Amino acid sequence: MRTGPERALVDDYVTRFDRTGRALGLGPLTEHEVEDRRGGGMEAEAELLSRALPAGAMLVTLDERGRVMSSPDFAAELAKWRDGGRQDVAFVIGGADGIAPGLRARADASISFGKMVWPHMLVRVMLAEQLYRAATILAGGPYHRV
Repeated sequence: MRTGPERALVDDYVTRFDRTGRALGLGPLTEHEVEDRRGGGMEAEAELLSRALPAGAMLVTLDERGRVMSSPDFAAELAKWRDGGRQDVAFVIGGADGIAPGLRARADASISFGKMVWPHMLVRVMLAEQLYRAATILAGGPYHRV
C-alpha cells in the first residue's frame, strides 16, 4: 500500500491496536504484502500468500462469502482465538480476483464486511479499525458504543 490517506488510516489504527492490545495479549500487528509480478493469477497469489503465513497461524480470509458479524462478536472471536492458544492469526485479503478456492478452503474462518465487494486497500483499513475496536471492546474502553 502506497503513501496516501488509506495508508495513514491503517498506520493510525495499527498503532492504536498495538497500544491497546498489548495489555490484552493481542498483537503486535504486522503486515505482509505479496505481489504476483509474473501475472500467475489467483493460484500464484495463493502460493505467495501461503508462504507469507507464519507457521501454525490461524488462517482467516476476508471474503464476501464469509461470516458477517457485529463488532462485539468479532471481539469475542479474537478473545476466543487468543484464549485457545492461537499465537498468530493471519488475516488474508485477496487481490482483484479474490482468494483462490484452495486457499479459501484451508481457512480456519472467513469473515465478510458485507455482501458488497470492497477494494483490498479499503478492506485493510476496515480490518485495522475493527481490530482496534475489538481491542477497546475487550479492554472495556469507550470507543465502541452500541
